[in-house]
Amino acid sequence: MSHNTLIHRAARVLIKPLIHSPVSPNHLTTVRLLVGLGASAALAMGEMNLGAGLFVLSMVLDRADGELARLSGKGSPFGHKYDLIADGVCNTVLFMGLGIGLREGAFGFWSVPMGLLAGMAVASILWLVMRAEAREGERAAELGGGGAFDPDDGILAVPLAIWLGWETPLLAAAAVGATSFSLFFFWRFRNHL
Repeated sequence: MSHNTLIHRAARVLIKPLIHSPVSPNHLTTVRLLVGLGASAALAMGEMNLGAGLFVLSMVLDRADGELARLSGKGSPFGHKYDLIADGVCNTVLFMGLGIGLREGAFGFWSVPMGLLAGMAVASILWLVMRAEAREGERAAELGGGGAFDPDDGILAVPLAIWLGWETPLLAAAAVGATSFSLFFFWRFRNHL
């Protein structure tokens, strides 16, 4: 994972005043978790633009906790695991909230299991990452990025698609794509099972 993506650079500017403060990376992770859950709740209530905005904020906070850990020297193994779990929870419930919020749309009630499928695929990837890290250490299951983009930043396509009014095709793509990526991830890191 690159720590110099556009989101990391923005987060770095925002956390500079916190480097010598009592605020810890785990505090930011907790705020990220709460904002991510709020994003999912907004999506589930059909407040798509609000949910997308809250999710972008949670992504910036996700990068900010790691930046604060690196720049302040306040990182810890617990904090890293807590960050992974918060990421997994936020990304999982995001798709579940989207599915619930679209239940009266084109897919009808089927949007709920589609969101659940996409969310569970994301959760399964997190589980495998944690297994790989338990066996081989931090960052064992990372996919490399390049330049100002990291594969983890791909999740920003979700709020962008929502703001463009593409929630329904996004849900279909997530149900198929996240599940397919989960299967690929399990195949690639099958030795950790």
